Amino acid sequence: MILPIRNRFPSASAIPLPSSATVRCRGESTHAAAVLCLLAVFATPLTAGGDSSPVPQPRAYTIPTLDLSGDTHRQVIVDREPGQYLGHPTTVLLEDGRTLLCVYPKGHGRGAIVYKRSPDGGRTWSERLPTPASWATSLEVPTLHRVADAAGTKRLILWSGLYPARLAVSENDGQTWSELEPAGDWGGIVVMGSVEALKTPGRYLAMFHDDGRFFTASDQRKKPVEFTLYKTFSNDGGLTWSFPEAICSTTDVHLCEPGAVRSPDGTQLAALLRENSRRRNSHVIFSDDEGRTWTAPRELPAALTGDRHTAKYAPDGRLFVSFRDTTLDSPTKGDWVAWVGRYEDIAAGREGQYRIRLMDNHRGADCAYPAVELLPDGTIVTTTYGHWTPGEAPYIVSLRIRLAELDELAAQE
Repeated sequence: MILPIRNRFPSASAIPLPSSATVRCRGESTHAAAVLCLLAVFATPLTAGGDSSPVPQPRAYTIPTLDLSGDTHRQVIVDREPGQYLGHPTTVLLEDGRTLLCVYPKGHGRGAIVYKRSPDGGRTWSERLPTPASWATSLEVPTLHRVADAAGTKRLILWSGLYPARLAVSENDGQTWSELEPAGDWGGIVVMGSVEALKTPGRYLAMFHDDGRFFTASDQRKKPVEFTLYKTFSNDGGLTWSFPEAICSTTDVHLCEPGAVRSPDGTQLAALLRENSRRRNSHVIFSDDEGRTWTAPRELPAALTGDRHTAKYAPDGRLFVSFRDTTLDSPTKGDWVAWVGRYEDIAAGREGQYRIRLMDNHRGADCAYPAVELLPDGTIVTTTYGHWTPGEAPYIVSLRIRLAELDELAAQE
């Protein structure tokens, strides 16, 4: 068993800074703040051989894993089509507390967008609903978000990424939609995996990443490959968005697919990050000024390592985070999993309470761009795709979970 170790943060003045950095932090900051950001990057022991990367976290975890993969009574098939790849769903729960909307592509990321509705909190789903003609031209994972402007007017927005990033809008809770239109002269990958309401009414933060291929009309990839996290803001309830600004760029690790969550007291934002080079665990960054500036990336414990983190607070204040398991030393690697713990665990670098194997994916790690919603009665409804049946194309499944049930299972471990 690998025992957890605590991060060591020696005095920054004792750290010899290397001549070049593999992590660049950006933001609306003064020169002094920029210096502090660089110090934060290197405020961990350097590895042998002059490598500027911090000492890595353990690649295994010690908290228990609960296995729900055999609980077929929890599983609802949202959509399935023989021979057709269906993947990468996102959902929105409307304010009535029971209507769920879901979008996903016919294909691996790229493909015509499919749209469905559940009137009963995910217990049953409609047939495929009509969509605007341009939705058939989607080039990437579609993402769906609820937004509202300063006057309180609610709308739904749907993003489709690569270049240019495009946006569709519904003003009537998804009954009708506009065509996909360019949001600006820019693009990116998994636009927008995360859209977060800020404290100013009508103002939103959206985050995404790119590796140089899709931010502009031409391929601008570098060698070594550099992943850049971007932020963009809307001041009009999601209708228009600012030109994206880089948060940080990395070459030694490939940080991407941010999933944001706000601290319980509302003062801080955290973004959980996929590490696509598979050299390290997932990472996290923090903002104390509503997304204007961010800390340097910090490696997370193995218990939170995976792709496309999506987090929701349960009624008791704990976090349920759903993701694809990519932890190096994990018995559920490649499966759809979730983590239960507290925001304070993330902030302090702790492992959390327990993990859950939600479903067993039967082909590599091709599963789990998960959507998570919390119903008024405390039921968690989480939805994603995967190769749930050996030898068949992936399809969309929704699960219903209560943390009280999981706590009982954990007590038996």
